[in-house]
Amino acid sequence: MTAPAASSPTVITRLRAAGCVFAEEEAGLLSGAATTPDHLDALVQQRISGLPLEHVLGWAAFCGLRIDVDPGVFVPRRRTEFLVREAMRLLNSSGRAARSGRTGTPPVVVDLCCGSGAVGAALAALAGPLELHAADVDAAAVQCAARNLVPLGGEVHAGDLYTALPERLRGRVSVLAVNAPYVPSAEIGTMPREARLHEPRVSLDGGTDGLKIQRRVAAVAPLWLAPGGYLLIETSPRQAPQTAGLFRRNGLTARVARSGELDATVVIGTPMHDAPQ
Repeated sequence: MTAPAASSPTVITRLRAAGCVFAEEEAGLLSGAATTPDHLDALVQQRISGLPLEHVLGWAAFCGLRIDVDPGVFVPRRRTEFLVREAMRLLNSSGRAARSGRTGTPPVVVDLCCGSGAVGAALAALAGPLELHAADVDAAAVQCAARNLVPLGGEVHAGDLYTALPERLRGRVSVLAVNAPYVPSAEIGTMPREARLHEPRVSLDGGTDGLKIQRRVAAVAPLWLAPGGYLLIETSPRQAPQTAGLFRRNGLTARVARSGELDATVVIGTPMHDAPQ
């Protein structure tokens, strides 16, 4: 049986009626994933019922890659590509780059609160040889991240923040890239239905002010960073000054980087004793 055409007007109409803003684009993706008309109908029905497109397809586009995303796993956002860009810039720069400090050994990169492992996968694919580790507290995320990262040579660990990481990494991490949840608890209910109904709350809820997990990350980061290593945390424009304050209170420099193109904000810091004088 011939696969359905990507431009099916019926599919576009159904998606548009369900409120899908990019109905034409989604119709093409769903039609491309379907093997039969019945399969397409099932995929469209999942989508119009409210399941995120990435969960229906089983993958998300991120930094030019296809990242496996299982149902119930946090979907990587395009704005998080800015976190990858900033981490790559540090890894690839000369001088005070975030390096392991060991001649001939690749830098250690940690994707903390990794979700699907999208950040780690992008860095492994785009930034050259790495010793890559990722960790998440959510079991479904760990399983999904392993599929994305193990083929790239990465290791994925299950557990709560740093407790998940091998002790041998302490003091050796060149880049600690973190997309911790930063939505204030009271604002979860205002998020799109796709997120609040189909993504784990642990990947969204940042506590009363949205900074609960960021506090814990910043407090311990200096113990895990290598000399000249960097902590990068995605945050919101509104929260960026507070995130920067967390860095400084824990002995880290703090610089706020912003991308208007991606509507993204990242705070970047290195241990103060390693900062240029």
